[in-house]
Amino acid sequence: MHTCCAFSVTQPHYHPYSTSKPWVQHICPCPLLASQFVLIPRKQSRSGYSDTLHSDTPHVFIPMASSSRPPSFSSLDIGVNDISTSSSSSNQVFKNAAKGSGTTARGRRLLKVREEKRKREYDRVHNYPAWAKVLEDACRTDSELRAVLGDSIGNPELMRKRVEERVQRKGRDFQKSKTGSVLAFKVSFRDFNPVDSYIWFELLGAPSDRDVDLIGSVIQSWYVMGRLGAYNQSNLQLANSSMEYNPLYDADKGFTVMPSSFHDISNVDFQDNWGRVWVDLGTSDFFAVDVLLNCLTALSSEYVGLKQVVFGGRSLGDWEEGMTSPEYGYKYFNI
Repeated sequence: MHTCCAFSVTQPHYHPYSTSKPWVQHICPCPLLASQFVLIPRKQSRSGYSDTLHSDTPHVFIPMASSSRPPSFSSLDIGVNDISTSSSSSNQVFKNAAKGSGTTARGRRLLKVREEKRKREYDRVHNYPAWAKVLEDACRTDSELRAVLGDSIGNPELMRKRVEERVQRKGRDFQKSKTGSVLAFKVSFRDFNPVDSYIWFELLGAPSDRDVDLIGSVIQSWYVMGRLGAYNQSNLQLANSSMEYNPLYDADKGFTVMPSSFHDISNVDFQDNWGRVWVDLGTSDFFAVDVLLNCLTALSSEYVGLKQVVFGGRSLGDWEEGMTSPEYGYKYFNI
């Protein structure tokens, strides 16, 4: 496309005066627009083309779309090579402009991703909770904490959720190997009936799932041994024997002695920091209680801190009969 002056022209126009400026080539940014107009001298205007411009105009723009037939380039001052060169340049300019405009769908998506990334980085630097930063720093040296947080690092809400789940499942201590109490628990009896009574446990805090499993496993082992007749005081042949010399054991006496058996037991129930289990010792001797207390002493010292153990009684602490909802702190161990 050519123009009659040094200014870019995108619409048909005329000059009311003659100009001495030579024709200069104009590259239109739109190839479609460039192909719609051809500039020819006024004196070479041919029949069938628009002749409505001012009579003093030495040359005019002719819309190609309105012509009955395409103009002959031989009668113009420009050639086919100039037109093709102009169109190629126009196409290249148009492609470069579209490529860098950022208005394509892919460009908008990339811009949105970059904006979200900048926002997250700003929030991490300026609005990141201090406790989350402490946990991130601790993960560098603590493999267990790093395993707990997993892929939640960088997301404070998800980090909080992972830590809460860990506390509910295994307790509040991340590194402490000994999780029991350094103080001895209190032991009391309240009208304890060996064949129909509850045994109560008051813990130092609400038990985790791990604590429930430990206490329940101890009670279950105690019951299994009683069921097999372990608490039989009539057959304690080695209790007072000296181990300096090889002791003698009378197997026939042990076989013929009157058996004793633990009759029944319930599941171990927990509400908040209280737990209880119903027992029927049956014909087991009373020293079964000593065996249980010895086991609970080691358990409280090394693993789960106990505040007191009560034999007998129907309702202790804030125990609510019939409440079995986990939402209110109820847990149990099935024996």
